[in-house]
Amino acid sequence: MMRAWILPILLVLCGSVLAAGLIFSGTVGPAAAVLLVFVLLAAVNSPLLFPRSIGALEAQRRSAADGRPVVFWRPGCKYCFRLRVRLGRSARQLHWVDIWRDPAGAAAVRAANNGNETVPTVVVAGQPHTNPDPAWVRKQLSRSA
Repeated sequence: MMRAWILPILLVLCGSVLAAGLIFSGTVGPAAAVLLVFVLLAAVNSPLLFPRSIGALEAQRRSAADGRPVVFWRPGCKYCFRLRVRLGRSARQLHWVDIWRDPAGAAAVRAANNGNETVPTVVVAGQPHTNPDPAWVRKQLSRSA
């Protein structure tokens, strides 16, 4: 759990230190801008941007029932972020598994990727697809509906 928050916390701390240094040197405007940039970077790299994660076993059970894909992801992954942003509102229709929170999810990703924890790994109808194009994932959603 804590591992997912290390990068966002470090970004906020670094931004705060830089902003404090700028404030002490008398430049308040740039200090506010620097702090805002670091807070936005922290938000982008936090688990808050993604739909609520569930366990791998629960995601597989739900996927078998409704046919929707399962996405294995981890916080801080730029490819996971790209997938999430490009899917937009339809991302909430997928079953998301944070592999840093769920050991079974991490094991499923390693099994699909020759021992590597490469994410995002999207499982559609039992077939894993590593770092698929977001348009393709959206198309899989329309087939499952």
